[in-house]
This record gives sequence, C-alpha cells and structure tokens, in this order.
Amino acid sequence: MYPEAYIEYLIHFHGDRDYFECHEILEEYWKEVDPNNKQSIWVGLILLAVSNYHHRRENFLGAKKTMTKAISILKNEKNRLLHLGIDAEKLINDLLARQKALSLGNPYTSYTIPIIDSILISNCKSGCIERGFTWDSVSDLHNKRLVHRHSTRDRSNVIQERLDALNKNTRFIQPQTEKGSE
Repeated sequence: MYPEAYIEYLIHFHGDRDYFECHEILEEYWKEVDPNNKQSIWVGLILLAVSNYHHRRENFLGAKKTMTKAISILKNEKNRLLHLGIDAEKLINDLLARQKALSLGNPYTSYTIPIIDSILISNCKSGCIERGFTWDSVSDLHNKRLVHRHSTRDRSNVIQERLDALNKNTRFIQPQTEKGSE
C-alpha cells in the first residue's frame, strides 16, 4: 500500500534518527517517481529530515531555511499526506511550532511524525526491530557519526561520478586550432 522507500524513511526517522539516511532513501525514490518536481511531497518529507539534521547540529539557519521550504510544500500536499497515513493538520501545526522554536534558537528535540495508520506504525515498528532500532527513540546527540554523518561518509563513488561527468563534458569541448598550425 505504501512505497517501500517511504516505510524505510519512517523507520530511520523514528528508529535510529538517521536523518541523512532518510534524505538519501527518499531522494532516490523521488528521482524515480517524480523527478524534477521540486514541489513533490517527497521533497517536502526530505526537507523535513534535512531540517532535523541541521537543527541537531545546531545549524539554525540551515534548519530554519529547510523547515520553511518543507512547510510550504507540505501545506499544499495535505491530501497526499493523508494518503500516506499522516495527520496533515497536526503535522503542519507541529512544523510551524518547530519553525518558531528554530527562530528562537531552541535546542533540537526528536520529533515524531503524527502517523494515524496503525498498520503503517506496526510495519515500521517491525522494521525497527529487524534493524535493531527502537521505534520513537530519542536521538543520540553524543553519536558524532550520526550527528555529523555528511562529513564521515564514504564519498568516493560520488567523486568518481563527478569526475566521469566532467571528463565526458570536456571531451565535447575541443580547442579550435588555426588553419595551418596543424
């Protein structure tokens, strides 16, 4: 009934609180099902995770910026949120309160997305158990690998993809030679 990537997102969002992983999972899914739509519900949920990631790292500017974008998108997707088993009104109200807390410089607290589908919650809890997570856990602020995941991950494949793309593009740009200089 729900996309597997969405369930994985929820498992990480509420289980190990790995917001970076939430971003990775849903970004890949979004690119498959709704590419280039920056107003997609998937982008709104990605931005929610990114805002939590920034907030936990005390990057209030980044957290507020991404939260503002998430709210804007998710406000326009209330029916889709309901179809994803989320209490849309509560979510939007919660996010507005979190946005205000960010403006005030309040410290990060773990957030629980208001899921209203008990079967979805049950599936997510089972997924947490399979991975050794506790559903609706509190974020471990002392886990530097989790808190600063973007700086500790292996980026070798991303770097290689960029180099390959750069090499591909430079092959098409050949310097012009003057006649007679060949």
